[in-house]
Amino acid sequence: MRKKIVAGNWKMNNDLSASTTLAAEIKAGLSSMALTDIEVMIAPTSVNLQAVAEVTKGAPITVAAQNMHYAENGAFTGEISAKMLQSVGVNTVILGHSERRAYFNEDANLLAKKVEQALEHQMKIVFCFGEQLEDRKENQHFNVVENQLRDALFQLTPADWQHIVLAYEPVWAIGTGETASPAQAQEMHAFIRELIAEHYDEEVAEDVCILYGGSVKPSNAKEIFSQKDVDGGLIGGASLKSEDFLALIKAI
Repeated sequence: MRKKIVAGNWKMNNDLSASTTLAAEIKAGLSSMALTDIEVMIAPTSVNLQAVAEVTKGAPITVAAQNMHYAENGAFTGEISAKMLQSVGVNTVILGHSERRAYFNEDANLLAKKVEQALEHQMKIVFCFGEQLEDRKENQHFNVVENQLRDALFQLTPADWQHIVLAYEPVWAIGTGETASPAQAQEMHAFIRELIAEHYDEEVAEDVCILYGGSVKPSNAKEIFSQKDVDGGLIGGASLKSEDFLALIKAI
C-alpha cells in the first residue's frame, strides 16, 4: 500500500532563524501525532538545508532540496550537486517545479538528465508537472501532462519508479487562490495512474504516490485528500506556518 505524503515547499522564503524555528515547531507538533503510512517532507532553501536537517534529526521528517544540477561536479557557478546534498544529509529532491520550468526554462531534456543523476545517487525524486491555464481552456491538459511525463520519465525502468513521487501542479491554481475542484484533481490523478499502467503495468501505477500541488489549505485539504488517487499534497504557502501545515497533516 502506497504512503500518504504531505510535503512543504518553502520556496525562496525564510532566513536561517525562521527556517530552524519553523522546522522545530513542526517537529514539536508531530510528536503527538500517529503517522502510520504518512510521510512528512519539508524543503527549505538550499543554504538552510543542513541546519534544518540538524533541527529535525530524530523526527519523522524528510528534508528535501528544491532543486539540483544534472552534473556530478564542475564549472557550474551557483549550482548544487547530488553529492553535495547527500553530504548534508539530504536524499530527496524536488525536480521540475512549474516555477523552475517557467522562470529558468527547464525543459524535458534537462529534467530527464536531472532525474538520471538523482537516481544514480539513489535519491528520492518529487517530480512536478502540470498544465497552464490556456492548456486547460483549450482542453489540452491531458496531452500536456502526458507529454511532460513521457518525455522526462518514461525512459525509466520499473525499478526506478520506487524512487519517484509525482506531484501534479495545475499551474493556474498555484498562488492564485484558485484550486482545482476535488473532482478535477481526482480526474487528472486517475488519468496519470492509468497512463503509467499502460506504459509499465498496474503494479508500478498502483505503487506510485501522486500528490496534488495547487493551493491546498486547511479549509479544502480534507476533501482533496479524500479522493481515491490523491495521495497527499505538495504545499506552498500553507507550509510556511506550522499551525497550517500541521492541520494539513491531520487532514490526511
